[in-house]
Amino acid sequence: MVTPSIDFILRLPQVEQATGYKRSHIYALESKGEFPKRIALGPRSVGWRQSDIKAWLDSRQHKVA
Repeated sequence: MVTPSIDFILRLPQVEQATGYKRSHIYALESKGEFPKRIALGPRSVGWRQSDIKAWLDSRQHKVA
């Protein structure tokens, strides 16, 4: 039996820790379309899909020559 993977939701402090960016920079990148879009969790709460953040981080890795 295959267990479906769970795409966890990361809150802002976790996204800040994962990226090294602060809220204002994350939101600025998002508004320019250069960062994953947040999703609404409720009237006053948002989060990001862990898979989206991981994919974004993976795309940012530079190859050292």
